[in-house]
Amino acid sequence: MLDANLALLMTFVVLMLIGTPIAVALGIGGVVGILIGLDVVALGTVGTNTYNAVAKYPLIAIPLFILTGMMFERSGVAARLVGFAQACIGPRKGGLALVAILVCLIMGGMSGSGPADAAAVATVMLPSMMKAGYPKPFSASVIAASASTAILIPPSIALIIYSVLVPGTDLRALFAAGMIPGLLVGLSIAIPTLILSRKHGFGAGEGNVRPPFWPSLWQAIPGLMAPVIILGGLRSGLFTPTETAVVAVFYGLLVGTVLYRTMGWRDIYQVLVESAKISGVLMLIISLAGLFAWAGSTMGAFRATAELILSISDNQWIILLLLMVVLLLAGMVLDGISIYLITLPLLVPIVQAFGWSYVWFGVVMAINVAMGQFTPPVAVNLMVTAKIAGIPMESTFRWVGWLLLSMGTALALVIIFPEIALWLPRVLGYRIT
Repeated sequence: MLDANLALLMTFVVLMLIGTPIAVALGIGGVVGILIGLDVVALGTVGTNTYNAVAKYPLIAIPLFILTGMMFERSGVAARLVGFAQACIGPRKGGLALVAILVCLIMGGMSGSGPADAAAVATVMLPSMMKAGYPKPFSASVIAASASTAILIPPSIALIIYSVLVPGTDLRALFAAGMIPGLLVGLSIAIPTLILSRKHGFGAGEGNVRPPFWPSLWQAIPGLMAPVIILGGLRSGLFTPTETAVVAVFYGLLVGTVLYRTMGWRDIYQVLVESAKISGVLMLIISLAGLFAWAGSTMGAFRATAELILSISDNQWIILLLLMVVLLLAGMVLDGISIYLITLPLLVPIVQAFGWSYVWFGVVMAINVAMGQFTPPVAVNLMVTAKIAGIPMESTFRWVGWLLLSMGTALALVIIFPEIALWLPRVLGYRIT
């Protein structure tokens, strides 16, 4: 059985190293593990387990929130939010960078996806920031880091998957737990951004024109109402998370076609096609990750690996530090969804062994993965903003380090003071496991 477990894990690792798509690597790894550890007859379970991995009602929310994010991106919400943020912050050195951070935080409450958030904000903000004197590498770094907060701020697609893979975890508690840490991470990005902008004189060309507040607020209200509808529907109990996703889709359609009138039938068709493509790829990864997880759990591969990690030390802080390093490294080369699917079967036994709160650990894990999303060499968020800015990713390294250091401080605070994450769901009366 040890050989089968080793074959399962090594097949996956080797396939990833040679550049095999993540879904294919997971599927082949699971099949190899079944062949060696079980028998040929067990291959008959492949179809059942791949189907069972996606045949879960809460997962319906994922393609719907992807569609919601694309609806708001195409409808021009981001541009109107930029105008409102500029009216709030005003012209000052570093002001436009703060606007970009604020808009990323709000957009994260609509899309739930870091790369989508990064693409929407970068497209709108980069031309203005360049005109105001911000270097492209700095602007791309700030937007990529800010967009990573989408994994924390509801409706986070990663937290939806976490709630499905960790039985008994209340998604509403996870969403509430991500709010304050998400704002804390946003603040941790804003502080070094403002300091660096003033030190190097970025934003000197922003001028003294400030958009009028009330007209800007009026234009931005439809976009600002999206997070209110999502969170309000969940808090009131009027909608389940999946039903909230349906409501959010129709609200996004209403905003684009009736309120802003920026979307026609062709735009709606394109949004449906693009979101279907993204959702199809994501659900394929989830289904084959389910096969991989079933094979590993059945043969005891994840349990054995967890026991190996726990044998390193009896000190929970040492083990937690080790896990954070591993997750950060994983975030540097994989997208957040894949990290959750691959690592959670291994991490759940460790969380159980130390009696950690699943809700708190889910938030800590999300912050760590968020940091990896703009940490080279792969850095999916940074890859998106660098491509839109037309610069090599290497040019951003000078600025990424400062943002990582500050976000690491926010992560440390949430680890040391768990109530930063747990206070809000406890006050709202959600079950904290």
